[in-house]
Amino acid sequence: MEFVPKWIAWEITRRCNLKCIHCRSSAEMDVKDHPDFPLEEAFRIIDDIACYAKPVIVLTGGEPLLRKDVFEIAGYGSGKGLRMCLATNGTLVTDEVCEKIKGSGIKIVSLSLDGSEEKVHDNFRNQKGAFAGTINAARLFRRYSIEFIINSSFIKRNQEEIPRIYELAKELGATAWYMFMIVPTGRGEEIMSELISKEDYEEILEWHYQMEKGEKDMLVRPTCAPHYYRIVLQKSKEEGGKFERRTLKFSTGGSKGCIAGQLIALIDVDGNVLPCSYFPKPAGNIKEQSFKDIWEKSELFKELRDFKKYKGKCGSCEYVNVCGGCRARAYSVYGDYLKEEPFCSYVPLKLRKEFKSKKRRVL
Repeated sequence: MEFVPKWIAWEITRRCNLKCIHCRSSAEMDVKDHPDFPLEEAFRIIDDIACYAKPVIVLTGGEPLLRKDVFEIAGYGSGKGLRMCLATNGTLVTDEVCEKIKGSGIKIVSLSLDGSEEKVHDNFRNQKGAFAGTINAARLFRRYSIEFIINSSFIKRNQEEIPRIYELAKELGATAWYMFMIVPTGRGEEIMSELISKEDYEEILEWHYQMEKGEKDMLVRPTCAPHYYRIVLQKSKEEGGKFERRTLKFSTGGSKGCIAGQLIALIDVDGNVLPCSYFPKPAGNIKEQSFKDIWEKSELFKELRDFKKYKGKCGSCEYVNVCGGCRARAYSVYGDYLKEEPFCSYVPLKLRKEFKSKKRRVL
């Protein structure tokens, strides 16, 4: 596998007008300890990345639309040949914002939708009117011919909503729907008890596989669910054929599960370069090193790319090269990012053979 940065989420602010229960950065309006960096620093970071690689750059937060210069940042990145994208909760989208999105060269926007109706989504987002804001944003994007993705995050309280949100995303005209299985970091640590069980996790991913096979109009992806790639191989083999999956030029291809520090990274508002949006351990800081040096020389990134170092079931699994287990979830649950994926119920073939061998010896 070639480890090239293809997709970078860039937290340009930690300020947010919502206070979502699962927020990885615990974003809110008052973030005095994590101030926005100046526009000149944004330009410097773009120059630093662009001279090394040409990844997709997703401007995120917090809520990136709270930065008045967000479209200057996007326009500068577009001018450097980077594919600039925007991630928003949708509540601040207006006709004027849509015009600026198109003028800045932003290629695609992602929206958050965690319920098929107001009471579910607004509960998740801790803000009355959040659902109406997302629906309005989707309608505006369609009016202005702006492509958009819908991201939906799930825990026990809204897991029954999964098929209904999928249908709503199609109805709203989304280019893609990403089903996020929550990683408990930031404010998400407070809802650890609400994480979907291993058994339900497997069932949901099997539902996604069957749904994806028949989906012709919209790209669909389970996200932060690396063992889906094991399920795809298992099911394809059982069914006697290869499962051809669609992709987007804005995505990382969808050929492997966890790609944290392998194809993707996050740059937070303080300049820390992290393996992904849910992995709070920094590999370096872009104020002190070049992005190239961090990407190529960081010991953290090197460990994440060395699958032979993975422990527990992941270290023994025949699917480690296509799945890898969620490194951020292992870090969150165990405090060790090389340990096994804590929400995978699959027992690797090697361990099953060892168990049978021991059982025979005992008998």
